Amino acid sequence: MERMIRKILNTVAVLFSLAAPAGAQESGPLVIELFTSQGCSSCPPADALLLDHASRDDVITLALHVDYWDYIGWADTFARPEYTARQRAYARASDRRMIYTPQMILNGETSVVGSDPAELERALQTHQARAARVNMDIERDGDVLHISAQNISYDPSEGEFLVQLIRYSAEERVEIRRGENAGKTMPYSSVVTGFEAVGRWDAASDLALETDVTGDLPIVVLIQQEDHGAVFAAARLR
Repeated sequence: MERMIRKILNTVAVLFSLAAPAGAQESGPLVIELFTSQGCSSCPPADALLLDHASRDDVITLALHVDYWDYIGWADTFARPEYTARQRAYARASDRRMIYTPQMILNGETSVVGSDPAELERALQTHQARAARVNMDIERDGDVLHISAQNISYDPSEGEFLVQLIRYSAEERVEIRRGENAGKTMPYSSVVTGFEAVGRWDAASDLALETDVTGDLPIVVLIQQEDHGAVFAAARLR
């Protein structure tokens, strides 16, 4: 009997070792960037889908409102040309000729139709299965944000990282008076209000960075390969 128990315990140990390889670390929260517009009739389902994910701890949602639909009768109140430029840069990085709304970019590298929940869920599951290659922590002390990161398994020859600071408004409501969504009062979530690079990191040694922050809007930090590559680490303070 004792020999049988030992055999069972050994089998269980092997199964656990296969499920969690030695040294593997779970990835942090995944980043969903939604490129959307108040003037786009196809966008409300995507805006609602983003809202459905906004409260999840394993996902960071960001709504970047673009300005290229403003000409059809309603100027998006959250749109900024730099968000359109970011979407165009993603398209160039992946050799795509066109941009569109609603589009979601997951962790800087996977594009999905923003109104397709099944496609989004498949992409989330794919990324969640990956082990972390970079670890990051952020901490706020008054008006100073401390950012630290460690390289787990990233090869620095793959390129440097940009450290990006993002602020967003958790919830907004907009009464749209003209354009394709005229007459609707739309709820929006995770509306990005600021997006800036605050440093670079070559991943050859640990990162220790400080930057100024003010106000009480949520804070997101991304560690992303330069030239709009993959996001390797993300952290949020709500």
